[in-house]
Amino acid sequence: MLSNILDRISFWALFAVIVLLPIFFLPFTRIPVEVSKGFLLVVGLTISIIFWMAARFSDGKIILPRSWLLTSGFGIVLVFLLSAIFSPALKVSFFGMMLDSGTFWFMLSAFLLMFMSSILLRDVKNAKTVLKGVIVSSAILVIFQSLHLLMPQALSLGILGGQTDNILGSFNALGIFAGFTVLVSLFILEFFQNKKIKKWLFSITLLISLFLAIIVNFSVVWGILGVFALIMFVYKVSFQGSEGHKRSFPAASFAVIMISLLFFMSGSFVGGFLPSKLRIPNLEIRPSFSATMSVAKSVLKSNPILGAGPNRFNNEWNMYKPSIINATPFWDTSFDSGMGTLPTFAVTTGSLGILSWIIFMVLLLLTGIRLLFDLKSKEELDIQSIFFLAAFYLFISAFFYSVGIALFLLAFAFTGAFIGVSTLNHPKGNIVISFLDDPRKSFFSILLLVLAMVATASLSFKYMERFASIVYFQKTFSAQSVPDAQLNISKALTLYSNDLYLRTYSQTQIAKINSLVSKGQSISESDKADLQTSFDQAVSSLQAAEAYDQNNYLNFSALGAVYEAVAPLGVTGAYDKALVAYHTASSLNPLNPGIKFALARVSFAKGDMKGAKDYATEVLSLKSDYVDALVLLSQVAKNEGNNADALSYAQAAFLINPQNKNLEQYVNYLKNPVVDNSSTVKDNTNNKPAKTQ
Repeated sequence: MLSNILDRISFWALFAVIVLLPIFFLPFTRIPVEVSKGFLLVVGLTISIIFWMAARFSDGKIILPRSWLLTSGFGIVLVFLLSAIFSPALKVSFFGMMLDSGTFWFMLSAFLLMFMSSILLRDVKNAKTVLKGVIVSSAILVIFQSLHLLMPQALSLGILGGQTDNILGSFNALGIFAGFTVLVSLFILEFFQNKKIKKWLFSITLLISLFLAIIVNFSVVWGILGVFALIMFVYKVSFQGSEGHKRSFPAASFAVIMISLLFFMSGSFVGGFLPSKLRIPNLEIRPSFSATMSVAKSVLKSNPILGAGPNRFNNEWNMYKPSIINATPFWDTSFDSGMGTLPTFAVTTGSLGILSWIIFMVLLLLTGIRLLFDLKSKEELDIQSIFFLAAFYLFISAFFYSVGIALFLLAFAFTGAFIGVSTLNHPKGNIVISFLDDPRKSFFSILLLVLAMVATASLSFKYMERFASIVYFQKTFSAQSVPDAQLNISKALTLYSNDLYLRTYSQTQIAKINSLVSKGQSISESDKADLQTSFDQAVSSLQAAEAYDQNNYLNFSALGAVYEAVAPLGVTGAYDKALVAYHTASSLNPLNPGIKFALARVSFAKGDMKGAKDYATEVLSLKSDYVDALVLLSQVAKNEGNNADALSYAQAAFLINPQNKNLEQYVNYLKNPVVDNSSTVKDNTNNKPAKTQ
């Protein structure tokens, strides 16, 4: 039957997405790993949806699972849609750079993955096939990454750099996945009837996964894994007792509990031993829970219902980050997510988003608990339980950490599989819609299916166009000349216009301006025309970037840098326009001392000593060890004839950075101004303070 063939194609496309998500990437390319996984998601999900819809043409019947959990997942997507519509940056919230996690289209894709899983994995045989595939791909990942830690250069595959680089995502996400593999292997060993060789294989996989988790040594993994292992331990003992079977001690679960407790409690004392011996650092930086909640509190005050808008955590971080961050080396870092994926959504989707996630998680937990205490069908219990535990483990991990695209999508896929299997034999578990027996119903049903297929294909083609732009964008940075770089970034912009590409385009124009200016007196009339054209294009591209996202301080900061670069060339009003742009950037990132220093630098170059002094003082009020601001204050004092203050500021800067030879020479010059070596702290092109940090 044609519908069966189409359904099988749909299933295998979905199978490919779920099973390959942990290990899929594009080797020997410069395309980021997570972008590659987004490509897999879009291609596989599009094929699965289109062929499933085509199968419905043939049999004239649609069977959907009846599930409040699935409905609550749709509620999450609806909240994201509303939040994106009211977002001040629609394009950022709907799609982002490349189907960013947290955008509306990403969440819609995650829901569709869950929806298709609930439909196509209702068959226990299909569900087991996917489970086996996930187990195999998980084993491949943990084995490959364990070997890569020992042989990073031999197994780089043209895309992985250092030891901690991996084909899943971040290093801590790899640790969470190792915990996931331990959990699945442990469940199968404890609750499935396995042959001896399978027991050995799962035991080896469990040990390798534990080794990988120890190498990563992420406390979140040990905490969550220990709790889940404890639940398995207690449940197995209770389950055996209720069935009247002879009790056997769950040694594997108990061992995992003890290991998790040891590494969770000991911290770096025990956990850091093996990584230090193998020289494997784990230096990932992310906002703390308190910092994330501080930002969330500020956002919810101003946008309590729908939040800041999907995919806009970095904007809110720049606006509301705690001032204590300036005392760290990461004062100029914009984080795209908070402490975890789910807390990030509290910032981006507001109270409605929080409520929708609470409903979803509570329904998932209650459905799973009811399942675990239903002992009527042992075989179905096993397959349902493993999907539930896997999904719940990944969602809990997403609360404590920004897990990335692969783990988050797997959580939705496993939830869909859990819904599908649990509603299969339920008397009211399905919604059946037949439409071929009624011409009117048939017409509208087929029309809707056709429109849905066209929309799915159209969105997929649009994504492919944007995906192709990455190739040209990457070539921009490897170009051998400025014209080649301009050509590549222009091609990227033709395929997909966004503020990152537009800022990069402006940088190529500035590079061209600098090359023309370097000719000095030999510059021709045509060169002058090219200079004016490059300047106009740089400004217009950044104005387009501002229109794309009016709340991204980088767009205004880049515009300020353009005007600052051409101001020494005599461009009328350039200094004033640079100040305006930097002022706007500072209003969007008020606690960033770097932008304040840019204002001080431009004021100094303009000759406004009072303004330069005021801005530099603001810089130091935000970050007292900002060396460049101290140097600028020293030069302002020197310009005013106050050599004592100039020396005092210079010495303060030198105490902070005693290794800087330029500073040392400048201090010596101020102590003994007979020898003029003040140029060591001046920029030779526009007489502005050089950066010393």
